[in-house]
Amino acid sequence: MPQLEGKVALITGAGAGLGRACARLFAREGANVVIADINQADGEDAVREIAVMGVDAAFVRADVAKADEVKAMIAFALDRFGRLDCAVNNAMRGMAPAPLADIAPQDWETVMAVNMTGVFLCMKYEIEAMLPRGGGAIVNIGSGSELSAAPGLSWYLAAKQAIYGMTKCAALDYAEQGIRVNAVAPGPMWTPALRRMAAQDPGHIARRSAHVPLGRIAEPEEVAEAVVWLCSPAASFVLGHTLAANGGYTLM
Repeated sequence: MPQLEGKVALITGAGAGLGRACARLFAREGANVVIADINQADGEDAVREIAVMGVDAAFVRADVAKADEVKAMIAFALDRFGRLDCAVNNAMRGMAPAPLADIAPQDWETVMAVNMTGVFLCMKYEIEAMLPRGGGAIVNIGSGSELSAAPGLSWYLAAKQAIYGMTKCAALDYAEQGIRVNAVAPGPMWTPALRRMAAQDPGHIARRSAHVPLGRIAEPEEVAEAVVWLCSPAASFVLGHTLAANGGYTLM
């Protein structure tokens, strides 16, 4: 029997990559799905894919860096489905790797607005929507490099590692009200971004795979399984945890 039959799941950045894989797996488990993305074409395409799986799916365009758009995104979910049970905060904005002192302040502010403040805004309004129903489950998407560092990625890891702190604090803040907040730390995945990098630099995949004890790049669905599990009744006693779905990446 599907684990999330009749539940409503909201996923940001769900038009492609891990977010879209999460949408497919939530649908597989019987949940109705709200696809949130800044890219309307990708989001609407994801809805068409999910709709044939026998659940209800709807797209809402949202820039998670803007509080008014996040509030509207949550209002859309409640208006369409009347409830919010699960939320996956996956939206991310990237930039080219650069040493810290070479990063322009405006570029730093742009990526942090999505990658860190966006997670705060989403959690804030998701929690407000879940409290009247007596609970829910939130999963924040971090990075497989949560305990390490990489040159040129201060803009990325500063946000991703901050997400783990927010996850733990929010978990403590709302545990008694029935809201479970956890995180997933993905390793390298075959996302559209990785495929573009592989096309530009054929050796990139070999180098990334060499740092994964399992010796390969993951399909997004392999990480999405961890996300869906954390939102399911099977994870009912898991709180404030970061689940590493990275093939052992941080062991090397």
